[in-house]
Amino acid sequence: MFQVKTFNAIAPEGMERFEKERYAINESDAPDGIILRSQKLHDYDFPKSVLAVARAGAGTNNIPVAECTEKGIVVFNTPGANANAVKELVLASLLLNVRPILQSVQWLEQQTGPNLEEQVEANKKQFAGHELVGKKLGVIGLGSIGAMIANDAYRLGMEVIGYDPYVSVDTAWSISRRVKRAQEMAEILTTCDFITIHVPLLDSTKNLISTKELAMMKPSARLFNFSRGEIVDTQAVIQAVETKEIAGFTTDFAQEQLLHHPDVLVLPHLGASTEEAEINCAKMAARTLKRYLETGVIKYSVNFPTVDMSFRSPNRLTVIHQNVPNMLGTISSTIAEFGINIDNMINRGRDQFAYTLVDVAEEDAAKLQKVADKLTETESIVRVRVIQNPEVLS
Repeated sequence: MFQVKTFNAIAPEGMERFEKERYAINESDAPDGIILRSQKLHDYDFPKSVLAVARAGAGTNNIPVAECTEKGIVVFNTPGANANAVKELVLASLLLNVRPILQSVQWLEQQTGPNLEEQVEANKKQFAGHELVGKKLGVIGLGSIGAMIANDAYRLGMEVIGYDPYVSVDTAWSISRRVKRAQEMAEILTTCDFITIHVPLLDSTKNLISTKELAMMKPSARLFNFSRGEIVDTQAVIQAVETKEIAGFTTDFAQEQLLHHPDVLVLPHLGASTEEAEINCAKMAARTLKRYLETGVIKYSVNFPTVDMSFRSPNRLTVIHQNVPNMLGTISSTIAEFGINIDNMINRGRDQFAYTLVDVAEEDAAKLQKVADKLTETESIVRVRVIQNPEVLS
């Protein structure tokens, strides 16, 4: 029986994936897994039992990822699950920037009198806007969200140029060949009418757009940030808007200093706030957490490598260890000391840590646990786990 703890309200469509026969939800202070949305865990005292944390969303800045890594806790996110919701909001924001829809509705709500229709016809010219067709959109970051925005903006008739030096092969296949690739971010900053940012928040991307970058943009350009608030230097962008270095700024991250500027549109973090996105994120988070707890397979982790291997043996040994020489030799020799044959083995590294799966023919889980206990004594090994395969053992 696996114990799972939840923070926040997780969509029932995701939680129902945890079968009652194998999972207990919020019934123990020593959970095997945690699933959450926006709850901050930086002050949370992780029990030693915790094997993994699954975030029902793309960002993981509410989770102490470095601490989890040191403790051998795998952190998962759900990239792409809310991509369509964010894409639609960005496209809507583009339209709101070229057509004064909000302003016209607010004006109309204030009008009264018997000649309303005449007033509207006489004054509607003040709300004349522009069209997106033919305008140039720059997309910085071509992950799931950025790729979808690039494709749909092209379908709206925009000229689209994207920049991402780390674009994945899978995403590259999904991007329309009509979307041009920029070799440098400066190409987007200096030429585009609209610039939208879709990169993760890292030390290297904090204040990615600041005074220098804003100065490169056209005075008529408009900047959009639906990624993370810290990606854009708030004070720099306020100054750029006030001095007319750029025409406007739209963001999904509310900060008091951004409010009440006529050329700044602030949304209350609506990016993934759709029923469909919450359901998709919950399903994906539950699926990745279940897969790891039951098989040791890692996919969509932000702190450990992707490791996938078919589970056809009676038992599996999972080992989280430092990415140092001779670890595979240590693991293999320790297993051999107990007279156990290895059926299959895979190892992947990521930065300072690595992850190894070892499938064995041994059916006695207690015997394999002795192997795990001995491996745990090795200084470079962080966590060892034995997983039984009920389909084979039955």
